[in-house]
Amino acid sequence: MLNLNDLYVFVHVVNHGGFAAAARQIDLPKSTLSKRVAELERTLGVRLIHRTSRTFVPTEIGRDFYRHAAAMLIEAETAENLVKGRLAEPSGLVRITCSVPTAQISLANLLPTVAQTYPKVQLELHTTDRLVDIVQEGFDIAVRDHFRPLPDSDLVQRTIGSDPVYLVASPSYLEEYGVPANPEDISDHKGLLISRAAEKWMLTNEKGDVVEVQPIRNFVADESTVLLRTASAGLGITCLPQKICQKELDRGELIRILPEWNAGKVLTTLLIPHRRGQLPSVRAVCNMLADQVNLMSLRPTSPLPF
Repeated sequence: MLNLNDLYVFVHVVNHGGFAAAARQIDLPKSTLSKRVAELERTLGVRLIHRTSRTFVPTEIGRDFYRHAAAMLIEAETAENLVKGRLAEPSGLVRITCSVPTAQISLANLLPTVAQTYPKVQLELHTTDRLVDIVQEGFDIAVRDHFRPLPDSDLVQRTIGSDPVYLVASPSYLEEYGVPANPEDISDHKGLLISRAAEKWMLTNEKGDVVEVQPIRNFVADESTVLLRTASAGLGITCLPQKICQKELDRGELIRILPEWNAGKVLTTLLIPHRRGQLPSVRAVCNMLADQVNLMSLRPTSPLPF
């Protein structure tokens, strides 16, 4: 049977990228941590970490072992906190993962507020556009922006925001080509599209009416910031989530057209491993993110200037 204290030491050493940083974090001598990891490697009969005076890198089997050891410690921490109730101020490490656009557009503005509100919570944000195994890689929260419903899984799903998708164009474009008075007019206008396969826009209004329109394809880009800049340059009409184009709307660089119609919506959902979601620190961060997303959605839009 492995010494579970050695697993605790090993996980902290990997989390902090070395013995010295881990020693400061858990208040144990560096030499003690080194001896415990060496004893763990001796017991397992494998090398878990490549370490020299300049490098510290887990081996391939060390990375696999880390994921399972970290999951075990999460379960132990959860069990302890369920017993204690942890009524004190939320504290501890909360690891978050999201895509690069979500980090830049949403979390860059939200996380500083969360950190200031809960100074004892250590936030760690990991941004990537690859598919992340949240449980195996030891994340507490995944933030996902998505158009379609997420697939069912063992993760807790909490939708915290719904962002309308606007039809927008620059004042210069509208002055030259005219302002569409109804959805059918879109067919006479240049469209800035997210893909060749999405040449038609499905528009809905508050009455529940649905209209399919197809602009004249003028530009295609599968990245929202490029579409934002291209629309601002006056090259046509595009569809963008409110949170992406709101600053340009406020500054008058873009105008929302057909304001009674939306081209769908983007949902923001938190994905949380079931047991991690019971930790007060994770719950506090989730609640704070939900509150901040709701505040961001309460913004007026600019009227047509002409």
